[in-house]
Amino acid sequence: MIRFSENYSLKQHNTFGVQAAARYFFEFTEQEDLETFVSSNETWKELPLLILGGGSNMLFRGDFEGLVLHANIPGIVKVKEDRQNVWFEVGAGEVWDDFVEHCVNYGVGGVENLSLIPGVVGASPVQNIGAYGQEVGNVIALVKGYDLAEKRPVQFCDADCKFGYRDSLFKQQWRNRLVITSVVFKLEKFPEFNLKYGQVEEKVHELGEVNLQNIRQAVIAIRSSKLPDVSELGNAGSFFKNPLVNVATADKIRVDFPDAPVYPVTEKQVKLAAGWLIEKAGWKGRREGNVGVHEKQALVLVNYGNATGKEIYDFSERVKQAVLEKFGISLEREVNCI
Repeated sequence: MIRFSENYSLKQHNTFGVQAAARYFFEFTEQEDLETFVSSNETWKELPLLILGGGSNMLFRGDFEGLVLHANIPGIVKVKEDRQNVWFEVGAGEVWDDFVEHCVNYGVGGVENLSLIPGVVGASPVQNIGAYGQEVGNVIALVKGYDLAEKRPVQFCDADCKFGYRDSLFKQQWRNRLVITSVVFKLEKFPEFNLKYGQVEEKVHELGEVNLQNIRQAVIAIRSSKLPDVSELGNAGSFFKNPLVNVATADKIRVDFPDAPVYPVTEKQVKLAAGWLIEKAGWKGRREGNVGVHEKQALVLVNYGNATGKEIYDFSERVKQAVLEKFGISLEREVNCI
C-alpha cells in the first residue's frame, strides 16, 4: 500500500496532537515502493525532508514545507534461534509496545522494561529508547534501511550504530538520509532481570513471581500512574534528557539539596534527574493557557487541548531558563523540534 498526498495533516502523526501540515506526504508498506518513488521522482531532492515514525518524539512548531516519508512496514518474523537466543526481524511500522508484548508472550527477555513506550519500531534505534535500566541498543543486532543518497539498501550491525544515551548514528550523521525499514532484535531465553530502577522491584513482588509477564505489568502500572495517556492528553513522554554533569557539580547541588537523585555513570560523571530539577525550579504542575508541566511527572510537557507547536516550544524555553537560573544547568530537549 502506498499513499501520496499534498497539504497532508500531521495532527494524527504526532502524539502532542498539534495541528501541522506537510506539503507532501508519502507513506509506504514495502521497501520496494520507496525505491520506486525515489527513482522516479527527482524533484524530492530539492525539498526539505523529514523521515517520520510514530511522531511520539516530535514537536511541530509549524507546517512542514517539504516531503515527509513515513515507513509503515508491518511484520514480526523469527529469523534465527539457538540455545540461548531468538532473533526477530520487525517492520519499521510495527507499534513498539505490541512488539514488547510479543516478546514477553514468546518468553524471551531484553525489552520487558521498555513496555508502554509510545512509538513504532523503526524509530526505536534512532533515539535508542530506554527506561528502567534497559536500552534498546543492547538488544539490536541489525538495523536495515534504504540510503536515500546512494539509492540502495544498507544495514548496520550493533557496533556500527554508535548507540549512546538517547543517541545513535541515525540521529546524527545519517539523519534524514536513512529510512529505516526493519530492525533485527536479539532476545534472551534466559534473561537476567533488571529490577533496580524506580519502583519496579516493589511492584513485581506485589504481583508475585519475578518473571517477564510480571515485570511488564509492573512497568505498565508505574508508567500509567505517572505518565498521561497520549490519547487523552497530548504529550511526547520525556521532553528533556537527564543531564550528565561532573561529580563536582552534583556535589555542589547536594549541599543545598541532600536528597537530590544522582546516578553514577563514570568515575567523573553522574546523571541528574531532569524532572527533579524542573520540580525544584517550581514548574511541576504549572500551566500557562493550553500548555503545562504534568502534575505527576515534571519531565512531561502536555497539550491541554488546543496548543500550537510554537506555544509548547516557547513554554519549554521558559522551563529551561528556570532550571538554568536555579542550578546553572542547561537542559537538552529529548524531543525533536521541527
